[in-house]
Formats: sequence, C-alpha cells, structure tokens
Amino acid sequence: MDSGLPLRGIRNDNGCCMSDAKRDDSAQNTASAIEAHGYRVLARKYRPASFDDLIGQDAMVRTISNAFESGRIPQAWILTGVRGVGKTTTARILARALNYELPDGSVTGPTINMPVMGVHDQAIMESRHPDVLEMDAASHNSVEDVRQINDAIRYAPMSARYKAYILDEVHMLSPQAFNALLKTLEEPPPHAKFIFATTEIRKVPVTVLSRCQRFDLRRIDAALLVKHLEDIATKEKIEVEPAALALIARAAEGSVRDSLSLLDQAIAHAAGAVRAEDVRQMLGLADRVRIVDLFEALMKGDVGGAVKELREQYDIGADPAVVLGDLAEFTHFVTRVKAVPSVADDVSLSEAERTRGRTFAAQLSMRVLSRTWQMLLKGLSEVETAARPLAAAEMVLVRVAYAADLPTPDEVVRSLGDGTGAAVQPSGNGNGGASATAAGQSYAPRYEVPRGSPRSSAAVAPRPTEDPMARAEEPTAAPTLNVGTFEELIALAQEKRDLTVKTALERDVRLVRYEDGRLEIALESSAAKTLAHDLSRRLMSWTGKRWLVVVSQEQGQPTLREQAAEREAELKRGVRADPLVQSVLARFPGAEIVGVTRREAEEPAATENPPSENEGETD
Repeated sequence: MDSGLPLRGIRNDNGCCMSDAKRDDSAQNTASAIEAHGYRVLARKYRPASFDDLIGQDAMVRTISNAFESGRIPQAWILTGVRGVGKTTTARILARALNYELPDGSVTGPTINMPVMGVHDQAIMESRHPDVLEMDAASHNSVEDVRQINDAIRYAPMSARYKAYILDEVHMLSPQAFNALLKTLEEPPPHAKFIFATTEIRKVPVTVLSRCQRFDLRRIDAALLVKHLEDIATKEKIEVEPAALALIARAAEGSVRDSLSLLDQAIAHAAGAVRAEDVRQMLGLADRVRIVDLFEALMKGDVGGAVKELREQYDIGADPAVVLGDLAEFTHFVTRVKAVPSVADDVSLSEAERTRGRTFAAQLSMRVLSRTWQMLLKGLSEVETAARPLAAAEMVLVRVAYAADLPTPDEVVRSLGDGTGAAVQPSGNGNGGASATAAGQSYAPRYEVPRGSPRSSAAVAPRPTEDPMARAEEPTAAPTLNVGTFEELIALAQEKRDLTVKTALERDVRLVRYEDGRLEIALESSAAKTLAHDLSRRLMSWTGKRWLVVVSQEQGQPTLREQAAEREAELKRGVRADPLVQSVLARFPGAEIVGVTRREAEEPAATENPPSENEGETD
C-alpha cells in the first residue's frame, strides 16, 4: 500500500537493508506462504498485536500506558497468570511498544499507541527480530544460558531502539542461573529491557521479584469471553448458538487461548452450525438444565429421583465425575447468588440457571449450601479414584440427599449452648411451610428466614414428605383432631399419658404464637435439642395431620410452670397482706407462709327456727 511516505532502509533478518516496498512484498509473500501451508488455528490467527486488542487486562494496560506517557519505564517486568491469559503475547506487545517506529520517523520514543504496523512490529510479533530475544527458560535454564545473555547485553541493538529479552516460564531457571542474572537485572544497560513470564510466581526468588515491576494477568470474565468468541465467530462466518459459546467460555476457565482452541474443535466437530448439544457431546458435559433438576431432587431429599437422573445422564455419555463437578459448581453459584444477588445476571449462564438459581438462593439456608458443597467436593475425589465411578457417584448423591435431615455442626453447638438449634419443620414464608420451585413443584427445602425476622433463628426441618424411611414411621391412619388452644394441647399430652412431652410443654416451652396445626415457641436452655422435632412427630401421630413447629428468637410468654409459680407468689402476697396473718407472723418471728389452700365458702346451715331479732341479748 502506498502511504506517500519516503522509503527508508531497514534491516532484514540477515542484517541486510531493504526498502519499504521490498518489505511489503516480503510480508505478502509470508502471508501467501502461510495460506499455502494450510489453516491457521484461531488462537494464532486472532492473537492480539496491540494493547487495544487485549481483553480483560484493563488495570495492567492503564499502568503501562501511564508509565510510557510519563517516561517512567522500568528495566524489567514480570507477568504472571494462568495458562492462556496472554503472558507471552503481552510480552511481545511490550517489546513492540518499546521499539515502535514508523518509516517516516514520526515516532521518536516508546508508545502504546500503535494504530498501524511499524518498521519492526511484524518481526517482533513473529518472534524473529534480532534485537528481541525470546527464550524458553524451561529448556534454557542453566548458568551458561544466562551467561550468554550477560555477554550479549553489553552491545547496542542492531536496528531497534531497545534490546528486549523475553524469558518465558522464568521460574524454571536454576537457582544458580537466577543468581547469575541478578546483577545484570538490577543494573542493565540503558538500551536493554527484560520481560519475564511465569505461571508459578511463587517459585521465582524474591530477589528477582524485587527488581521487576509485577503484573498479575487476570482470568477473563466469562461474559467478556463470550462476547469475544461471538466477534470471532462473526468474522469467521460461523453460526454458533449463544448457549454453545457459554459452554465453551465456562470450560475455558478464563483462558482466551483455551476458549479459541475449544471453538476450533467445536467447529470441526459440528461440521456446520455449532449447537450447544454438539459442545456437550464434545466435552462430555451434562445438560445444565438437568444439573439443576438433579440439584432440586437432592434438596427435596428425593433419592430415587436423583439416582435415576444420574443414570439417565450417564447413559447419554456424561461422565459421573463431570456431573458431580457441575453439581458442585451450581451449588457454588447458588451460594454466591445468596450472598450477592447480582451474580445471577451473568450472561454466560443459561436462563434456567439464572431463574432457578435465584429461587434456590431465596429458599435454601447458607448452612445447607455449605454442607452440600463440602460433601460434593469430598465425593468428587472419591469418584475420580473409584474403580466404579458411577456407583461411587450414586453413593455421594445418596449421602447428600439424606444429610438434609441432619443438623449442621453449628446448629448442634448452638443447641448445646442455648437449646435453640433443634431441627424443626421449615418456616417457609409464613404460609404454613409450603414452597414452590421454579418448575412449579412444591417441596420443603431448608429455609433461612431473613435477618431481623422474629423467626430468624428458626433452624431447618427434616423433609420427610418424600423420605421412604420417614413415611414408614408415620401412622398409616390417624384420626383428625382439632386442638384449639395450647392448654388443650397439654391436656392432650396428659390424655395420651406422655408425661415427657407434657412436662416439657409446661417447663421448657415459652409460647409465642399458637394456632391449630402451627406452633411457634421459644425454648428454655434446659430443653432437649430434639424437642421441636419430637413435638412435630408426636402431634402428627396424635391429631392425624402435619404440624409445623417453629423455634423463634422472640421472648414469648412465660412457661406454664413459671405462670403457676407467679400465681402462687401473688396469692401469698395477698394472704400476707391480711391483718390477721400479719399479727400471727409478728407473734412468731421467722415464720413463713409455705402454702395457700383455697376453700370454697360454706353456706350457713339452715335451721328450723331462725334466730329472732332479740337473740343474744340477756334478760
């Protein structure tokens, strides 16, 4: 392309001079040679060539931009991060920015503004410039390799502005090689710069880190990665479903290179439009909607449904370990949504995950989610090492489903301290404990009442509605009995000759609210930790209907025993105020009223001859 600029001689790889026209012809020949040799993978074809092309590294770009504009350019950088986030590419862009030069000589110093390819850029980006040495420290890690750098760094660059030494995987250098590099790294010549890249920053000596400006390259956010893949698919004229891109971005785990490699593979696998189902089959992933269904079955305690769902996913090619991993990932997602609701707005997630994730976050307690995560994480390692992964995965699901009826460790500890951690029926939203899932099915998961609610300490309840063991314990037929008041409830316990429940109701229970079928109570510290659960079971057995027993943080009414004691004390105070009793107590110092017995007033005996008006008088 004729830019109207004067020709200026530059050196080629052999140190010879050639004009701009010849250089353009050389670049075209190089491109033709690449096309002749075959297809270039997307990760190489769309490798960033400037800071504007980098995605997800805004903090680093801003720091470098300010340093270049102010002239505060350090002698060494070290770039760290997971694989595929752009460490080596960023190192080459840095070398390009240090040596950016246009044929007309209009750029006289380092700059990050590189709108067009400069004199040295093509060779630098292709790692063939004589003044930009790119070395793999994994295979060149000896003292001799570093000595060669120390010897060559004294000489001025051949054609570029700076000599740049890019050492990839620098943590692989031997301790002796690091020591040999220290002096040169601290005081390099003005024309030399070092750029290090590593995935194991902890293995780099502190003496080296202190001489470098460090940048931690972040994992790319899934939503940003999806947008990047969409742009590339548009340029490649490939039709890709948004759900397929979301699956690829999630599998890449923040690595741009991995995501482009997976997109390349998906395009070849689909041989046409790339659908989400193609990506699932390619990666051996489970359907995300079915993962949510499996999670719901576990939270309902539906062991049979959970095992059946796992079997069906296994039959269509899903790896049991992958299913458990996805299940743990969804549990983590629901936990994050519970803590930070805006997390559910992530576009890389399916609509089902976002909608139902919000529902689960509102219904499930943080304790249950944490315990589920721990069990899945431990079970995942068991499945990966088991001789029969499917059987091991089924046993993990059974444990998770049945553990929903057990109190969490903090509930047990709290119940030992204040007696309020007993397992009870779920309080729900105050509508009798019923709850509907996103799919419209009712179930009774563990609930956590919002902070500040009178029932915020209500522990969760077993969900024996789908539990076959619980059903076996329930009576098959029980008469339906209405109990209108709390006093009638105690009378019912006495009628059933259950002195344990009767005594607990009178001594350990402070009534908060009562209605037929629902009992909200506060517990004394002397109450048994299973009292609320036992009450629910006994009342259901006696009345023939399910009772909702809720442990509240409200003070509630005094216990019946406290009320009786207060009445007794009030009666004693009334008797003590009687003048006759006061005179008796004064006559006998130290005497106490130990009891008061009420007697019905006796009617005067009728006589045949009532007394006359003059009776009692003497003659």
